[in-house]
Amino acid sequence: MARDSTVDHATLRLIHQTAQAGNRGEAVVLAEAALADGLEHPLLFNLVALKLEEQGQLLDAAALLERAVVIAPSDIGVRNALGLVWLRLDRPADALMQFTALLRLNASLPFAHASLGNTFFALGLIAEAEASYRQALQLDANHGVALAGLAHLASSRGAYADARAWAQSSLAVLPGFPDAVMSLAAADLGERRVAAAEEGVRSLLEDGRLTPLERAYANGLLGDILDAKGYTDAAFAAYALCNGELRELYAGRFSGTGNAFTFVRAMIRHVDRAPPVAPRPVAPSSEPRPDTRRTGAAGHVFLLGFPRSGTTLLEVILEGHPNVVSLEENESLIDTVQEFMQRPADLDRLASASPATLERLRAAYWRHVSAVGIDVFGKMFVDKNPLNTLKLPLIARLFPDAKILFACRDPRDIVLSCFRHRFKMSAPIYELLSIEGAAAYYDAVMQLTVRYSSSFPLETCLIRHEDVVTDFRREMKRICDFLAIEWDPAMADFALRTQHRESLTPSTAQLVKGLSTEGLGQWRRYRPQMEPVLAMLQPWVTRFYYED
Repeated sequence: MARDSTVDHATLRLIHQTAQAGNRGEAVVLAEAALADGLEHPLLFNLVALKLEEQGQLLDAAALLERAVVIAPSDIGVRNALGLVWLRLDRPADALMQFTALLRLNASLPFAHASLGNTFFALGLIAEAEASYRQALQLDANHGVALAGLAHLASSRGAYADARAWAQSSLAVLPGFPDAVMSLAAADLGERRVAAAEEGVRSLLEDGRLTPLERAYANGLLGDILDAKGYTDAAFAAYALCNGELRELYAGRFSGTGNAFTFVRAMIRHVDRAPPVAPRPVAPSSEPRPDTRRTGAAGHVFLLGFPRSGTTLLEVILEGHPNVVSLEENESLIDTVQEFMQRPADLDRLASASPATLERLRAAYWRHVSAVGIDVFGKMFVDKNPLNTLKLPLIARLFPDAKILFACRDPRDIVLSCFRHRFKMSAPIYELLSIEGAAAYYDAVMQLTVRYSSSFPLETCLIRHEDVVTDFRREMKRICDFLAIEWDPAMADFALRTQHRESLTPSTAQLVKGLSTEGLGQWRRYRPQMEPVLAMLQPWVTRFYYED
């Protein structure tokens, strides 16, 4: 039956008036009834989706808002709401589609530019995020979300004075805004105003409006504050609370039988049954390798290890050399992973892969490198991604001439540091949300690395983080000799360069301070909490020469 437009308009008018009068609960009830009766309108979808968001039913909210976008693609409100839901669901690529479409409809919306900035930040596109925040402020100098975004960027870079100014400006507009409160607390902590930092975070944790993710991050920051006060028992409890909340939030995506730890263990079992076949050696030739001819790169280096092992420090040091360019944690090997590493048995086909297949996958790798703006011509290219350690068979087959820098650090410090830091979530990072899980995953990755290292004739240099920070010149001279490059004094200026890097990691705020031994042996302060995993880590303590 055809709908009665007069009745529908009256229904929508009533719902709108009810919402405008502040009776949102009643408006939602009316909207749900209208949707059940078959009436579809952006106002109805938006009201009901907002209720679902508040109840934590984000996927259901997204489904309603997607339907609203279909029937009203030019409606600014539903596109903005859908983009915000995708951000909360940690799906920034989907959010990006909505906010870019929104800005095509109207480029003068400051809130859309601010939300786009948050999206770029979630995607790791830091320069683009900063530009979007600043564009929002050009349109509205008091836009609280954009101000908070710049505060977050500044605190992540260790620019605490700037972070404080941006955060205070945001809070003047949006009192109690969680992102601004946490950036201000991070600035206080960075400047050793520990009491002020604790007061701010504890006040925030009393706010019942916090989302689960905001509450998790606030507890993690509280852990950092308590650690700075020397209250290790309370700090560990705060980290555990943070990580427990994160585990619950991301369980649907990263737990279960197909998790990252299970995959690595399956790889170990497969390698033990059938050790990988090393690629056939290529006869020496005066001709440059096809890969070198294509890219013009002067050299190719993979910087590997494990999260929190010191790879970022090494990368920023090396990129100070005039003949070195680097790329940080980009999935440039993704095409090869999809073809030869979806399941352990896939590796069996790798050794016999045809030259045409290998050439296609090399080309795909270099396309990914080029797509992010890296020009390797005439340069030594450093591809830094700690967990590319798992991909050593792929590296050996595609790039047998590449050199490997393998970063290590006291395994006990690595595991504790992984547990204490908040990373962008992924399947491997999910394994680090408990001390036991972090230790087990580290142990499994190292076991697989040892097996790979004995199978593939890759030129490898082991670098201990402790040696870099305690005997910098000697250790960097050794690394430069391995890479066949001359030491350049500019390489020592990494702290200054870090302030202006477009990428941010949990190490950034530390690196701007220069070399520091402060993080060495931190695990001893948490020995009671580390006790359950010390026996598991002991073989690696011995192997990497960290005996007490």
